[in-house]
Amino acid sequence: MKRIHYYIVCAISAVCGLSACSDFLEIEPQNEIILEKFWNEKADVDAIIAGCYSGLQSEAVIKRMMVWGEFRSDNIGPGSNVGSDANLEKLLKENIEAKNSYTNWSGFYSVINRCNTVINYAPGVADRDPAYTGSELQANIAEMVALRSLCYFYLIRTFRDVPFSRQPFIDDSQAFDLPATPFNAVLDSLIDDLEGVKSFAIKRYPVTKEMYQTGRITQDAIHALLCELYLWKKDYQNCVRYADLVIESKKAIYEENRQKRTSSSARNDETLNRYNGFPLVNNSTTANYYGDDYNTIFGSDRNNVDEANQEIIFQLVFDDNPEGSGMIANAAVNSFYGNSQSTTGLVAPSDYIYSQIDATGQDRKVFADKNKKLDGRIYTNCLYRGGNSTSSDKAIRKYAASSIDIINSSGTPEASYSIYRQNQNGSNWIIYRLTDIMLLKAEALTQMMDSGEASDANKSLLDRAFTLVSAVNKRSLCQTELKDTLGRVTTKGDMEELVMRERQRELMFEGKRWFDLVRIAQRTGNTSKLKEAAMLKATTGQELIGNHLSKMDAIYWPYNLDEMKVNLNLVQNPAFGSGEDQSYQKTTKK
Repeated sequence: MKRIHYYIVCAISAVCGLSACSDFLEIEPQNEIILEKFWNEKADVDAIIAGCYSGLQSEAVIKRMMVWGEFRSDNIGPGSNVGSDANLEKLLKENIEAKNSYTNWSGFYSVINRCNTVINYAPGVADRDPAYTGSELQANIAEMVALRSLCYFYLIRTFRDVPFSRQPFIDDSQAFDLPATPFNAVLDSLIDDLEGVKSFAIKRYPVTKEMYQTGRITQDAIHALLCELYLWKKDYQNCVRYADLVIESKKAIYEENRQKRTSSSARNDETLNRYNGFPLVNNSTTANYYGDDYNTIFGSDRNNVDEANQEIIFQLVFDDNPEGSGMIANAAVNSFYGNSQSTTGLVAPSDYIYSQIDATGQDRKVFADKNKKLDGRIYTNCLYRGGNSTSSDKAIRKYAASSIDIINSSGTPEASYSIYRQNQNGSNWIIYRLTDIMLLKAEALTQMMDSGEASDANKSLLDRAFTLVSAVNKRSLCQTELKDTLGRVTTKGDMEELVMRERQRELMFEGKRWFDLVRIAQRTGNTSKLKEAAMLKATTGQELIGNHLSKMDAIYWPYNLDEMKVNLNLVQNPAFGSGEDQSYQKTTKK
């Protein structure tokens, strides 16, 4: 009989009032299943779907989401004890070799194979189990196509060309050594796949399944993924179209939440007016206290789920009490960004980013000069207390802090932090949230402008893009009366720069920055902005880094050396040589 290893899950306990023996967010892996005896009922499908999410939650996969999407950028520098991870220390110096363990992509391909397995076998289950309806089957397939597409999207943004397959690998008789499919071909395939299933996805999970609402793929998540895929394809009209679908859906959720509020619990029904008509999670409107948005979106404030759902689209769910809940803690953030026992993790804000906190005038490029220290993201991104504090700890606090409070009673904000304990980081890892999509839309609108032409069409596009950026920026300000502090822009080039700076400020340490820089390099056909950003954080070897990153090939990663040994159809990224160290005998393909 054919046999395959699957991650099969069992429920352990109820969380947040939910209790079900197939609750995939509260489960742990494993077992070997004989195919002929397994795919018989809906519960079998649910178990493998659970394993797909479990695979994405693994420490190895989350770490690569962080490393691939962020760590080569100007945002990240070495933290305490980084020398204990030689591979991490080297990549932070842009010294990346094919034998570096962070080039290993097996976690993503494991999830891809599980998704392909569900897509292949679930229709047969629907034929055998009357309880498994056709609409449930279609929704499950849409969910698996989306998770598979998300994994491939991470892979192509990192490695450019990658092996691509929609078929499950279930035994040793199948050929595993697929050649790499070109970036654009994979990108087109992902878009086609998602366009074909998007209408079958679950639109929204019921309130009784609280964690499912943002912890499982929904139609909003697919629209968000399509929005970004179309941006990389340079199809800006479709990028805007899918961004608008997400925004309108979130506005509907905001209106439902507004209707449910009583006068005693309302947090501010003028949110849409404050943030240019967008339903962002509100910051406090009192004179002295700020930080509500962080605690609702990133922190452990589980009492405000309705408002969090206005902004969060899709996230991987973790818990700060893994032993008591049966869920898992976010070990990747605990290691990389630190905890209460190790204030600084293996990585920290780069010297360049930290210097921006006190920079003035022309040197102040990340946090806008007019904002001074009123931009709350100075405090929620980094361990910076402000006020009269003499704290000089240089650490990443986004995701590492369970709550952040910002007090502005003296006119100079000051922050206080509650940090997750070691091995008890409960921060959910956010894949998509509303401000991300708004800024992707702003980028697309900017690219639809004609360079240098002062036309009515250009002005309309510029104004629409600025409205989106301004809304995101306003929410961050530690002041009661929210006014535009960005200044007006009049050219396409200025708006391009403004959008990218706002993405850097808003999404810092969320695994986005390097991918943004790669996208710019792809669009312009040169690496100048990416190279400039990477060199900003370098304390030594700037010239070598600059020369290396002048090559388009170098902005991607090399294939892992072990992968090259077993897959003779892979051709190594030329920016990294063959990847071989001559210490092994390479098998000759027969």
